[in-house]
Amino acid sequence: MSERFDVAVIGCGPVGALAANLLGRAGLSVVVLEKELEHYPLPRAVHLDHEMMRLFQTAGVLDRVAPDMVATDGHLHVGADHGVIRYMGTVGKPKPFGWSNDYFFYQPELEAHLRAAFADNGAIFLRRGATFTALEQQDDGVTVHFAENGAEQTVAARWVIATDGARSPVRKALGIALDDLDFEEPWLVVDAQVEGPVTFPAISGVPADADLQRLSVMMCDPARPATVVPGRGNHRRWEFMLLPGEDDQAMMQPEKVRELVGAWMKDVPHQIVRAATYRFHGLVAERWQDGNVFLAGDAAHQTPPFFGQGMCHGLRDVANLAWKMDAIVNQGADPAILATYQPERDPHVRGVIGAAVAAGRYICELDQAKAAARDAAIREAAAQKAGETAHDLIPAIDAGIILAGSPAAGERFIQPILADGRKLDDLAGQGWRLLVRDDSVVGSSPAITRVVAASLEDGGAVTAWLDRHEIDAVLLRPDHCVFGTASGTAIDLIEARARALGLAMETV
Repeated sequence: MSERFDVAVIGCGPVGALAANLLGRAGLSVVVLEKELEHYPLPRAVHLDHEMMRLFQTAGVLDRVAPDMVATDGHLHVGADHGVIRYMGTVGKPKPFGWSNDYFFYQPELEAHLRAAFADNGAIFLRRGATFTALEQQDDGVTVHFAENGAEQTVAARWVIATDGARSPVRKALGIALDDLDFEEPWLVVDAQVEGPVTFPAISGVPADADLQRLSVMMCDPARPATVVPGRGNHRRWEFMLLPGEDDQAMMQPEKVRELVGAWMKDVPHQIVRAATYRFHGLVAERWQDGNVFLAGDAAHQTPPFFGQGMCHGLRDVANLAWKMDAIVNQGADPAILATYQPERDPHVRGVIGAAVAAGRYICELDQAKAAARDAAIREAAAQKAGETAHDLIPAIDAGIILAGSPAAGERFIQPILADGRKLDDLAGQGWRLLVRDDSVVGSSPAITRVVAASLEDGGAVTAWLDRHEIDAVLLRPDHCVFGTASGTAIDLIEARARALGLAMETV
């Protein structure tokens, strides 16, 4: 291919496909190299959260993906005595971000929708059957080598985003090592189509508002830790920990899978779709950037699935890269801003993986006495919390392109639902947005959408947020994180943004 692209995306799973949509919608030219001729036909990832739904809004793909998303009610952990030890439920709680906290989906459908959206989102060229083989970097770009139809091909791009999975050939080609967070446990993952409700054992302490059929239920039972996960339609997933001495191949045999799943289905017709063993890992790449090549998704990090954040991490990665590449190409920002990618994302990812690993350690406890002590400790800790949700596990960005030291810098900003049913982003649009208390707060820029909170029909949600932080203005990044906040005037805030991006000052 003689054409040079702004970005080459290697791998077209959900993370690579969202990257292409975000970049294409911003007007960048994108080529996507995918080694498979068709997307993978079986479910893998099953969960995402409200932040991902907001990114689908940003990418202009929401109308395609939303109909196949199923909102659910959170997570429930059950102890060795079959009593609840931890409940991260969302029933009856506010939705400050405009979406339910948890959604389940069917990955083949999601991938199909994201690829179909390429036609809506600019110059995106998908090359199926294109297997990455090597790359060469120049000062101003990258030449990517790939095999297609038995012939060696090349493509040139300013940047490469490698979303090519846990085994990432790109990461290996760059010689980037993985930092092992010292968690590896073998589990059997089973997907099934079911025609009725799951039969749970008697569980004590289930909150009155909790529907077991709508929760991800983790059975922390030393006899065999297991998770039961709802899905869209009649799809269900089970995850069973392999016990010491159990063989992967033996556990995947149809009769063994039927035995394990059958205990939960009690005369309910069901069909096993897939059964596979995995090693649940905690791994993070030591370097996420090599010159003009960036690792994202499973190529950069792998997490145990206990809070359903694996794919969410990858979608956050590419949202972070996409708005910065947009700023460089379309707004003249300093290319050096891409060096903030790993400093922003790595601590964030490690924080969430750390929470998942910690949960994994207590979930995988096989000693009855230690499990009983664990249950008591977790119940005591949960009693001190006023109803946690999985959202509480997600930390703020604490470095990079933020106005450090200003209240709420790096946090995800709310998205209230307006009186007409729209959400804030539907009104304010995408890109950089400045929300001010009222017209007395001066400061604006041609590159920033200014929104007056006093004029919003949002039930006072934005004004209440400003009040809570005792400020008068908040500047949002394109990925919906707070760049910074200010009181009295927004001029200094806008000028701080320009400095952070290496742009000329444009405030009035």
